[in-house]
Amino acid sequence: MTVHMNQTFHKIIDDFKYFPDVQSIAIGGSQKANTADEKSDIDTYIFVEKDIPVDERLKLVKKYSSKYEVGGEYFGSGDEFWVDDIKQQLDVMYFNKNWIENIVENVWEKHFPSNGYTTCFLFTIKNCEILYDKDNWLKNLKQKLNTPYPEELKQNIIKRNIMLIKDKPFASYYEQIEKALARNDYNSLNHRITAFLASYFDIIFAQNELLHPGEKKLVKYAKEHCKILPENFEKNINKLLIQPNTDTLKILDDMVYTLKKFLT
Repeated sequence: MTVHMNQTFHKIIDDFKYFPDVQSIAIGGSQKANTADEKSDIDTYIFVEKDIPVDERLKLVKKYSSKYEVGGEYFGSGDEFWVDDIKQQLDVMYFNKNWIENIVENVWEKHFPSNGYTTCFLFTIKNCEILYDKDNWLKNLKQKLNTPYPEELKQNIIKRNIMLIKDKPFASYYEQIEKALARNDYNSLNHRITAFLASYFDIIFAQNELLHPGEKKLVKYAKEHCKILPENFEKNINKLLIQPNTDTLKILDDMVYTLKKFLT
């Protein structure tokens, strides 16, 4: 039985609707990116005018769950709980509607890039499935994103992140990785490789005029959705992630070279 057909899930959604500050409710994540598996939870987005009190959220969660964490702020405002009837975890994320509107404006309309993951929240908005939408707020926001990928945004993402990867004269990710290798500082090495890959994928999705789907299963998603990819794309990533590796800089050099070749 899918989550859409489950009565308990719909009761939970109905309970959230009663909070007066709830503007819209949607589901997304791997459920909508077609990357869900048996370990995937149900990402549920609650868009609010202002925060729902934690004690009120706790009352709701305890109706359906014997194992839960309510009021967590580790990755933004959210609650996680095991729904006993469904036997699946619900990951509820609360987004302030004004904050989300500002992200859409700054990225999609003003074309501001980030250090990796530039369009992730836009992917979330565009691909979520609306379950409740007071005044069609979320529907209207989704329609703003139903337009061609802005060329200026594409170029800004590429320019910023290609500089971060290696072209900055100081403190590029490449330079920081080189220093970490010389120091045998593997904690720093892995930290900077992660940042390198974040910018690497941001460039690839921008060049393909695709919104960034998030941090999970990126190689699989890129292979399935990108029309073009750098040479040795998957091979280089797999080699890079085997550490310690005496060929790390050589692999990075090839990744930068093939990335720039792919951009031309």
